[in-house]
Amino acid sequence: MKKFSFLTAFMVLSLSAYCQLQSGPMLGYSDMREVLIWAQTVKPARVKVQYWEQGAPARKFSTEEVLTSAKTAHTAKLVADRLLPGKRYDYEVFIDGRKAPVSYPLTFQSQPLWQWRTDPPAFRFALGSCTYISEEQFDRPGRAYGEGYEIFDAIVRQKPDFMLWTGDNMYLREPDWNSRSGVLHRYTHTRSVKQMQPLLGSVHHYATWDDHDFGPNDSDRSYWLKPVTLEAFKLFWGNPNYIFDEGCTGTFFWNDCQFFLMDDRTWRSPNEARTGDREYLGKRQLNWLIDALTGSSAPFKFVVIGGQVVNPSAIFENYANYADERNQLIRSITEARIPGVLFITGDRHHTILHRMERPGTYPLYDVTISPLTSGPAKPQEAELKQPTVVDGTLVTERNFATMEVSGPAKDRVLKIRVFDTKGGEKWNREIRAAELK
Repeated sequence: MKKFSFLTAFMVLSLSAYCQLQSGPMLGYSDMREVLIWAQTVKPARVKVQYWEQGAPARKFSTEEVLTSAKTAHTAKLVADRLLPGKRYDYEVFIDGRKAPVSYPLTFQSQPLWQWRTDPPAFRFALGSCTYISEEQFDRPGRAYGEGYEIFDAIVRQKPDFMLWTGDNMYLREPDWNSRSGVLHRYTHTRSVKQMQPLLGSVHHYATWDDHDFGPNDSDRSYWLKPVTLEAFKLFWGNPNYIFDEGCTGTFFWNDCQFFLMDDRTWRSPNEARTGDREYLGKRQLNWLIDALTGSSAPFKFVVIGGQVVNPSAIFENYANYADERNQLIRSITEARIPGVLFITGDRHHTILHRMERPGTYPLYDVTISPLTSGPAKPQEAELKQPTVVDGTLVTERNFATMEVSGPAKDRVLKIRVFDTKGGEKWNREIRAAELK
């Protein structure tokens, strides 16, 4: 009888810890000496992470304990800061002193110290945009717009080092975008989808936003609640830095490559504005980007923007609608002789590769990967006739991609692979860093 009572009590305590975990844990940024781990609880709770180097479980470390609260949507950001470079770690989450039972692996990695020692290591990252998680009570009538959640399992099977979320990472609805409560509900609902949890717990994550996680459809700098959606973005993502007080602009390195997370909403002029300067990234952000690209020695400089850059069709929300600023960006890259620039974009609910030829220098590529779980859409016929379109790269079903960088320091190669929701390969291409000089 006593044994039964002890077992029952243990099960109740374990279930209590499990029930308090609303979503996550999720891995944020990774560096050589520290990693960010995020979690969300159902109600106020004390949260910490215990971690150890794989193969050495006897020596465990712990993050500081964080108390979650309604003020921060019960989210916690925990920093594992007793790391050595180039190691893999296992970890556990504790809520109110009890281990939260999780049925999938929880692992993270620190970035390696390769400089002055070896060639930069190979690495692989996954990417995608447009993640709609249906909620019938608040969705528009008709067939569910968000489907194919098994895509998150397919991403995990590719074993990426990190995941790059390139905008519309969740979709604010009519009940959401006028209140902080609505915004936080939408983030919580999206982040809590069951199929996403194994991906969150074992792959590092970086993100920028586009209109649907910034505000209403096609929203711009006039959106009245943008300080609140920025607050929510920072609460729910684990990026390593924010360049400006406004917006989600940031940058990070993975091995020898640099990623530039751009904000195409905070400073954006209304799409229909016909007077004054038409801004997309805005002067301050654009100047920062050119400076940062100029100062970067990365063989591949991935510029991540919600909307398409290279596509010359001035339709929907492509950069081509803001021709003067787009031309300034391309001209600046050309005049400054910045090598290795490649654009990663989303938004369009289809995947396609564009390539812009530039006389006297290398071509500019734009890899559009979309959608993850939102409804697919086809490009307009006129777009497919543009000279920038790379034949055989159009995908009009839900999909994701991986990019793998490999090879010696002086001959790095980027391999792009696109997959359907079940992990079947749709197409692949290789781009050598030597071609982008």
